[in-house]
Amino acid sequence: MLLHQDRFISDADALETKDRHGPAIDRPIISQSLLQRPWQHAAALVRTSLRGVIDIVYPPSCIACQAATGQAQALCSQCWGALSFIERPYCERLGTPFAVDLGEGLISPAAIADPPVFARARAVCRFDGTARELVHRLKYGDRTDLALAMGRMMAQAGRDLLPDADLIVPVPLHRTRLWSRRFNQAGVLAQILTRQSGVALAPLALSRIKRTRQQVGLTRAQRADNLQGAFKVHPAARPDVEGRRILLVDDVLTTGSTANAAARALLRAGASAIDVLTFARVVTDGS
Repeated sequence: MLLHQDRFISDADALETKDRHGPAIDRPIISQSLLQRPWQHAAALVRTSLRGVIDIVYPPSCIACQAATGQAQALCSQCWGALSFIERPYCERLGTPFAVDLGEGLISPAAIADPPVFARARAVCRFDGTARELVHRLKYGDRTDLALAMGRMMAQAGRDLLPDADLIVPVPLHRTRLWSRRFNQAGVLAQILTRQSGVALAPLALSRIKRTRQQVGLTRAQRADNLQGAFKVHPAARPDVEGRRILLVDDVLTTGSTANAAARALLRAGASAIDVLTFARVVTDGS
């Protein structure tokens, strides 16, 4: 029976060989895959050699301070220790840390007093020190290479959100700001998260139709007013959004005004629920 064309021959073929050439002779059957393996090994050796040469000429360095590291796209131990990671215990809605552990599933007073539009928010770390520097370099310094390490950390921080997500949607920029900045930092981070998780990415599902003022320096109320009607789901994207749990991705969560406005637009388009994942978030005593 013919099991695989390049590895086996049928009984009829064996009999035909015996009839033409006398007693059947055991001949090695060389598969196409075996013929290709030497080339694959050679290519792997070349890639390994090239990486070694590159590491010698351009040794890996810390993405924050440029100190030598053991591997590329990583933080040195000092910069890693300088990140204020957000870990449990934290508010299950806002993702803000608690000073003491009072058990799982707790909601902060801020989330009870002013419930967010989104269901859950998670972030890698507080928006200070090294984290602030990384975000600013990515956003304003054209350092899109930082997105790989930042996105990997976000995938870890969002490990309880990603399994529930049906779709990843980045918070969009208005077209004028996108033109001046040349890329959307949230979109770059969302691409990394899709690679890490396998969750589908919809980069154009949500659009920013209102050119808002810079949020820096505005109060919470002013931010909310500034973002009123700022986002819209494109009609062509509604079938992708309807009934789906969306993971909304951005670089920083400040007061939550942007995330609330974007989440509201997605819910109006038929999304079942919205979770938010960012690299950093502002944490205050009242959070």
